[in-house]
Amino acid sequence: MKQHVIAVARRVALAAGLAAALTTGTMPSMPVWSAAAEPCPDVEVVFARGTGEPPGLGGIGGSFVDALRPQIGSRSLGVYPVNYPASTDFGSPDFPKTVIEGIRDASSHIHSMVASCPNTREVLGGYSQGAAVAGYVTSAAVPPGVPVAAVPPPMPPATANHVAAVVLFGTPSPQFLGQYGAPPIAIGPLYQPKTIQLCADGDPICGTGESAAIHTLYAVNGMTNQGADFAASHL
Repeated sequence: MKQHVIAVARRVALAAGLAAALTTGTMPSMPVWSAAAEPCPDVEVVFARGTGEPPGLGGIGGSFVDALRPQIGSRSLGVYPVNYPASTDFGSPDFPKTVIEGIRDASSHIHSMVASCPNTREVLGGYSQGAAVAGYVTSAAVPPGVPVAAVPPPMPPATANHVAAVVLFGTPSPQFLGQYGAPPIAIGPLYQPKTIQLCADGDPICGTGESAAIHTLYAVNGMTNQGADFAASHL
């Protein structure tokens, strides 16, 4: 069973890379989002890309930001791509450390923004492996069985007031995570009312199904628009 899940995950990573390549080659040029020039934008999207995507927001993250931009009117929008490997090497004993890198980077950045830009409204998001990273960031406690010293501490309750919305695409299911000994993702109580988790029918990572391709289609199946609608309604 575990080998089957690994095979599906690898097909997803391959499909994601192919989808990104095809998008780059066939779609009209899109704006390239980078870290905000303004030190304190009105709204900032902190997004963790999916498995195997190159550094940056990733295809789904970019589509989400593009959908959100026209919905916030004259407010300035900054973006912060979470800095972590988004590794495809699921079988490596060091793989958990790469996920923890993402959790630490995202939470550290949000802490920094809360301190230096208290009026900025944060939108936390992620796709696939990145959705797991973002989901763990919201946890109210270190999951049972996880060494406390190995992971960053949960964000303090006051930080939740600065996070307007959490938008997750293709979040790995408890069954999927369990194949790797990873704890299920428990969205913290302070974040639950402002969190949306979007899972396409037939997606084998967040739900049931066998088609790895479905997991790569969030940028074109309408769900990044749905996520942007949700985020905008909470700003």
